[in-house]
Amino acid sequence: MTRRLMLLDTASLYFRAYFGVPESVKAPDGTPVNAVRGLLEFIDRLVRDHRPDDLVACMDADWRPQWRVELIPSYKAHRVAEEHEAGPDEEEVPDTLSPQVPVIEDVLDALGIARVGVEGYEADDVIGTFTARAKGPVDIVTGDRDLYQLVDDARGVRVLYPLKGVGTLQLTDEAFLRGKYGVDGPGYADLALLRGDPSDGLPGVPGIGEKTAAKLLAEFGDLAGIMAAVDDTTSKLTPAQRKRLDEARPYVALAPEVVRVAADVPLPDVDPALPRTPRDPAALDGLATRWGLGGSLQRLLTTLGA
Repeated sequence: MTRRLMLLDTASLYFRAYFGVPESVKAPDGTPVNAVRGLLEFIDRLVRDHRPDDLVACMDADWRPQWRVELIPSYKAHRVAEEHEAGPDEEEVPDTLSPQVPVIEDVLDALGIARVGVEGYEADDVIGTFTARAKGPVDIVTGDRDLYQLVDDARGVRVLYPLKGVGTLQLTDEAFLRGKYGVDGPGYADLALLRGDPSDGLPGVPGIGEKTAAKLLAEFGDLAGIMAAVDDTTSKLTPAQRKRLDEARPYVALAPEVVRVAADVPLPDVDPALPRTPRDPAALDGLATRWGLGGSLQRLLTTLGA
């Protein structure tokens, strides 16, 4: 029987929960737990609405891998709060969110929801590798459009992009990508590379915006086809486009490895099956009491057991 896998871009979702749930939602000791409770509500809704057989909470063990920074030094540089010579740089995160992340991890572990982060890789790369290995359909839940590159109708891979909470999700398949951007999944990576992405510190090719990038990809097929056209004096590139792309060769040569998610991450052995009962009920009870998880946790437990 084919099993449906759901992959959560966990940091993307708890950031949304943090900003979507009032900070007045607190534990008995007054500590904000809005991100914790909001994420539990998200998972509850996702499981109820989409009924995955397997679910993995994918984590950022390294949100800014050094191998990407060595290729493009500006990669996420504007989001660094503190640099560390030994180990990952510290990301700029709201003061009241950081303490909630270990609580989220403890609750997921006590529930028995598979949680995977791999040293030296982002959650995107973990998601990319799980997707590449999947034998059935995959739902990727993320607020990060970078993962549109994994969309593949033939394999049943789609992105569920939250528009408002997770109650309203944009179902991103190839029809959506072609209608919105004029590309398929792999084409989205080339589009993002050419266009650039200020939120990730990717400069793009100067003078090549989203619409121009889409037109070039439609004309020449992919990034390699576009760069081959730069050398072909008979191609339909305008002189300005040819000049800009030619000058951007050093960036274009390095950027694909940065933009494209990895598909070969050394994943640990985990059981992705959605738990019906908590793995560690005693630990979960202690966490529920200490952090005041109340109805958010109870609703998820009811859904998992249904």
